[in-house]
Amino acid sequence: MAFALITGASKGIGKAIALELAKRKFDLILVARSNNLLAQIADELSQQYQVSVKYLAVDLSGNGAVGQISGFIQTEELQVSILVNNAGYGLWGRFDKLNLLQQLNMLRLNNEILVSLTYSLLPLLQKESQSYILNVASTTAYQAVPYMSVYAASKAFVVSFSRGLSNELRGTGVSVTCLSPGATDTNFMEQAGMNTQKLINSANKVSMMPQVVAEQAVNALFDKQVEFIPGVINKITAYANNFLPKKTVEGIAANIYRPA
Repeated sequence: MAFALITGASKGIGKAIALELAKRKFDLILVARSNNLLAQIADELSQQYQVSVKYLAVDLSGNGAVGQISGFIQTEELQVSILVNNAGYGLWGRFDKLNLLQQLNMLRLNNEILVSLTYSLLPLLQKESQSYILNVASTTAYQAVPYMSVYAASKAFVVSFSRGLSNELRGTGVSVTCLSPGATDTNFMEQAGMNTQKLINSANKVSMMPQVVAEQAVNALFDKQVEFIPGVINKITAYANNFLPKKTVEGIAANIYRPA
């Protein structure tokens, strides 16, 4: 049986997607930085759902990471029918106050690695009669977000790339879906340094559980939806941005995200 490869699989939405696919009896290849976490998750999923779970601990932002993944797949003689590009992170703060190298590293992980891994694995996906790509973006992709300017732009790239690739691959048997979750109950805010009570309160009002997002995302994937935003409020907010003046939307976002 072909495997589902998931990056950023040790926590949050990536881990939840791995669980959801295991429930549906898909064998898994889990990729993340922490060997210990991956080993624990692999053991739990394989025992609970009787699926084969392989894992590879690699820093995706490091040089040669995509080559390591491709080499692992070749060495293990695995076939891949699902690619989930979930690895990524955000940074919060004023552009000129944040560390430039950290912002460039974020772009590398959120965009360059996603494109490179997709390019590398596409020949394998095309060997299947039906295969799937799930790229994880964010609702921040639908507007400019002051104080998360680079992150939001990186996610807008993911949406645009996914839609273009989906059209290019139409009729090939490879389906592309872009998932754009809103606030989710993960450690994203902590990693991004978003530590103001105003932001925490705002996120808590609309936050979704990772497993709910994952279940809906996998359904959208197999339904071959090109673009999917989980949660009614998230959908309304994202689409409302098409009708409101950009200056107004950006002003609202700036008020929410401005550091204290």
